[in-house]
Amino acid sequence: MKSAVETLNPTRVRLTVEVPFEELKDSLDAAYKKINQQVTVKGFRKGKIPARVIDQRFGRGAVLEEAVNDALPKFYTEAVNEAEVNPLGQPEVDITELKDGEVLAFTAEVDVRPAIEIPDYSGIEVEVDAVEVTDEDVEKSVEQLRERFASTNPVERAAAEGDVVTVDLTAKVDGEVLPDGVADGVSYTIGSGELLDGIDAAVTGLEAGGEATFASELKGGSAAGKEAEVTVKVTAVAARELPELDDEFAQMASEFDTLDELKADSRKRLENMKQFDQATQAQERVLEKFLELAEIPVPEKLLEEEVNTRKHNLEHHQLGQMGLSLEKYLELQGKTVEEFEAETKEQAVKGIKTQFLLDELVSQEKLNVEQEELTEHLFRRAASSGMSPDQFAQAVVQGGQVPMLVGEVARGKALAVVVEAAKVVDTNGEVVDLSDEDEDQAAETVEAVTGEAEVSEEK
Repeated sequence: MKSAVETLNPTRVRLTVEVPFEELKDSLDAAYKKINQQVTVKGFRKGKIPARVIDQRFGRGAVLEEAVNDALPKFYTEAVNEAEVNPLGQPEVDITELKDGEVLAFTAEVDVRPAIEIPDYSGIEVEVDAVEVTDEDVEKSVEQLRERFASTNPVERAAAEGDVVTVDLTAKVDGEVLPDGVADGVSYTIGSGELLDGIDAAVTGLEAGGEATFASELKGGSAAGKEAEVTVKVTAVAARELPELDDEFAQMASEFDTLDELKADSRKRLENMKQFDQATQAQERVLEKFLELAEIPVPEKLLEEEVNTRKHNLEHHQLGQMGLSLEKYLELQGKTVEEFEAETKEQAVKGIKTQFLLDELVSQEKLNVEQEELTEHLFRRAASSGMSPDQFAQAVVQGGQVPMLVGEVARGKALAVVVEAAKVVDTNGEVVDLSDEDEDQAAETVEAVTGEAEVSEEK
């Protein structure tokens, strides 16, 4: 076999391949065998039909077509390896010559990973928010804990903000009660904003047995996005009582003996959360600067596929679960279709460039993924997906996605290398040391940027 490679542009090549006919022998034998098992010829046992008879009865062309289809993937792979290119996706193959007994020639155009020169990232500087926990932050955290331990007691008075009311709801659109528009015994805290727009004003001032009607746009269900006439009947009113903020509360709500100890722990937890957010912010901003330094062409076909994948997943998975159409989602976001298209394309470009650049750095720095690192990453991914580690691992193996997970961890390690080399200061001018930050957190940051982009190499 002879092959040659022609670079059409930085992200696409054309392979020209010429195969002597004798190298098709194995595929021809396989073609005759396959046809033998599929046809019946009088006078011959199934599977024992001579090749010359198959040629006479079914045509040599059918055999050649079967043989070529069988042989093309093998010769294409050999040409790819010989040319030392990294193809992305499936090739567009064109058979340019097929002479029985002489030669098979074809071309294959395919997108490839572009050659990327890693820029000098040692001079990257970014600013991040300072880690500051105020007394107000601590008080708010303790108050939220206090809210969780609130008790409710029935009262015989008009409902007010903060009360918990039990209500029956009926929703009508165009005067007709919706099939899924009736709900009885719903518990709702006035002012929480967790139900329907307009319900707070409707139930405030009502006693048990009181009823009101208000207009509201439905957020889900069979009439999502439509204006509905909602009738709400209050069947019970209960006042929420918060426990006293004292040592007794600390003992009830935590493992601490005193309120001061509980507050000190809250402060520490808030500091840890803000340090995590600060590290994520640093990773995102360093990655932005790193991308700006590099020249990274993006294959047009790959970009088109990535944009379509992102739009499909948003429309059919995320919005589908919320009962929203894409049109309604854009309306709520205050975006035009053109703005959405441009934003999606921009995100896709950034995701692909990030993967290309970090993959190249993984290769350059010879970063390896240890089993322990992969296991830790798997546990985190399982937790975020709501699956047990065993279930997630089984799904990953069955879906052939282990290389994808390995790639995620490796890119996280690559980003950690760049972040460690960068200068990171907070808004107070203090240098932030991120050398000990979790590499898996960096992997999570990369995932957020790359989104659906998981550029696979196919040969």
